Amino acid sequence: MAQVNAEGHWKATSHLMWIALAIWAFFSFVIHFFVNSLNEIVILGFPLGYYMAAQGSLIVFVVLLFWFARRQDSIDREFGVAEEE
Repeated sequence: MAQVNAEGHWKATSHLMWIALAIWAFFSFVIHFFVNSLNEIVILGFPLGYYMAAQGSLIVFVVLLFWFARRQDSIDREFGVAEEE
């Protein structure tokens, strides 16, 4: 892979990594800091803070993994370093 291609690939990959890390940090830490405030909101009989701690964050993490893998694959294809199927 040419040096320009490698630099572009790393720039796109690193940008994606920082976005995924920010989303992960938000749902890992920030949401849980405000759990008491979120508990005032009730959805289907459950306080929102409890839901986000018990299930909401986990659902976001699974969706984040699939989104990251799909986006990384498109970056790899764009720069010609995708794995063969």
